[in-house]
Amino acid sequence: MTVDGRLARGERTRNAALDAAVALATQAGLDGLSLAQLADTLGVSKSGLFAHWRSKEALQLAAIDRAVTLWQERIVTPAHLAPRGVRRLRALHDARLDFYATRVLPGGCFFANTQFEFNARPGPVRDRLAEAHSQWTAYLERLVQHAVDAGELSADLNVPQLAYEIDALGMAAAMNSRLLDPGATYRYARAGLLDRLRALCPRPTLLTEGPS
Repeated sequence: MTVDGRLARGERTRNAALDAAVALATQAGLDGLSLAQLADTLGVSKSGLFAHWRSKEALQLAAIDRAVTLWQERIVTPAHLAPRGVRRLRALHDARLDFYATRVLPGGCFFANTQFEFNARPGPVRDRLAEAHSQWTAYLERLVQHAVDAGELSADLNVPQLAYEIDALGMAAAMNSRLLDPGATYRYARAGLLDRLRALCPRPTLLTEGPS
């Protein structure tokens, strides 16, 4: 099968533009995104980007979807190398902190920044952010439930509560690492979950010191 070179180039341009949009949004916010700004960053014409997104809102929504994909690739997928249960929960948390530590996104966590930016601004952008966060929360709850089903967490555990705590540790690390010593921030966040899981796990030897 022959691949249309123009379509392939167009897809590469679109992906490069969205990667740049996600990075820019961590610094200037989603509201600070514009096709003109993005064109300047990439060194391309604004009209070329306009073919992909006809409005600022369309670009904002596409940037959110790209950030979700990046989260899946850099955090969720690596965590699945760990065994299902408490070790996967820990691996997921560590992968999230590792992603923050790389500083791939210059302004920090895309979702921490944009959720704060739009939490009181009704509309399609806030709705898409809320949807992404709901999906992440549901995924965390599934992983916690898997650990319960495997007998690695108590059967009477409050699953949504633990999922909330895991996300809260990650969110605190995302925000504090930009203002305080990032090394110490990540250590506290890792230790916080490790201590919590050990206290809840009937087999704490599953959770050894050091990397998960």
